[in-house]
Amino acid sequence: MSADRPGTPPELTADPAAYIRHHVRTVPNWPAPGVMFRDITPLLSNPRVFRVLIDQFVHRYFSPRPDAIAGLDARGFIIGSVLAYELGVGFVPIRKKGKLPFTTVEESYELEYGSATVEMHTDAVKAGDRVVLIDDLIATGGTMMAGRRLLERLGAQVIEGAAIVDLPELGGSKRLRDSGLQLFTLVDFEGH
Repeated sequence: MSADRPGTPPELTADPAAYIRHHVRTVPNWPAPGVMFRDITPLLSNPRVFRVLIDQFVHRYFSPRPDAIAGLDARGFIIGSVLAYELGVGFVPIRKKGKLPFTTVEESYELEYGSATVEMHTDAVKAGDRVVLIDDLIATGGTMMAGRRLLERLGAQVIEGAAIVDLPELGGSKRLRDSGLQLFTLVDFEGH
């Protein structure tokens, strides 16, 4: 249950986004003092909430379907692989550097707490593939921007970036939209 939304969850039929938001847990001061971490693991552990969550994305991308779903390491793998399965399309993992065994392309980026590099296999997508890029959360937007650059370097078209949670105060969603990426998020939280 969300630390900032105690009590009975909202009715599912009235507002699925409010229902999902209610089940995001807020962990204060993690991983650093002053940070309000938005934990999606309660969404995954409750089968009804998990189904509602996945259905929001399935309904969004059912028609027209993308050619593939690309998930960002690591929580984007959870949502992205299930979504790809439900849509009957392929799944592309975009991993942290050094985790993929075949020939890769890589992209470095800045994130909220430092810097990182992500990679994907060079044969993961084909030129012209229409891809949805998914993660659990948008903070500064660095991870999603790096994933988008990787996909586009291989000729894919990122038709939309998607996430469960947006933290608009950190500016990532604005940065991504300003770059021309269409975004779809289910809930947003003020603060970070």
